Amino acid sequence: MVKPLPRLRLQGFNNLTKALSFNIYDICYAVSEDQRRNYIEYIDDQYDADRLTQILTDVAEIIGANILNIARQDYDPQGASVTMLISEEPVLEKLGRDTISGAVVAHMDKSHITVHTYPETHPHNGIATFRADIDVATCGVISPLKALNYLIDSFESDIVVCDYRVRGFTRDVKGKKHFIDHKINSVQDYLAKHIRQKYEMFDVNVYQENMFHTKMHIKDFDLDTYLFDSHADDLSFKERQRIEQLLRREIEELFHGRNLM
Repeated sequence: MVKPLPRLRLQGFNNLTKALSFNIYDICYAVSEDQRRNYIEYIDDQYDADRLTQILTDVAEIIGANILNIARQDYDPQGASVTMLISEEPVLEKLGRDTISGAVVAHMDKSHITVHTYPETHPHNGIATFRADIDVATCGVISPLKALNYLIDSFESDIVVCDYRVRGFTRDVKGKKHFIDHKINSVQDYLAKHIRQKYEMFDVNVYQENMFHTKMHIKDFDLDTYLFDSHADDLSFKERQRIEQLLRREIEELFHGRNLM
């Protein structure tokens, strides 16, 4: 459970920007060209702009934000994007000049949620990788950390690379600057038990800069869960070994962010 953020008595609006960013990867092996094409179609269907919009709408509700505007797009040949402007304060319908007042709220709050998807396959070795980049940036007391577990659970996540950063400052009533308004030692502090049990995790945190970085990769390796439209029993022992080696290398390279060959 996310710990409640302590309330500071502020001089004015809370200008702290809390930004939560993800790279989420799903990896599989598609044996044939038809299977690779079917995998892309499957991902495009599972994570099209409509589904992504629903996920981001749920995120806005979880963190207690109000949606100001939504832009979404499906791409050809594959992939999708959704951008959502959000506000900590409720949107006022009638203030005499509706469009201008709406723009002012969006400008003052500087909060947004975005997601972009990147499904791709390798034409030679059969590896297929789905990447989703997600950003939740809030300004004020609402915290993107409240949506952390929901976002990880919403995608087929073999690897999660997560960055949390608090930027800027806000002043209390005595004029003192505050560069963070809550205690945090690690992103892991905000992860649910079932996620902590599922993933191996590694932290790189820069506390003096309010930067928190966590990498996660799934603990258990079951070849059948990585094969698209096929089963390990249908493959020879030698072929299973070859595919498993390819998949493990892909996971390690994405986790470490560099080529290992």
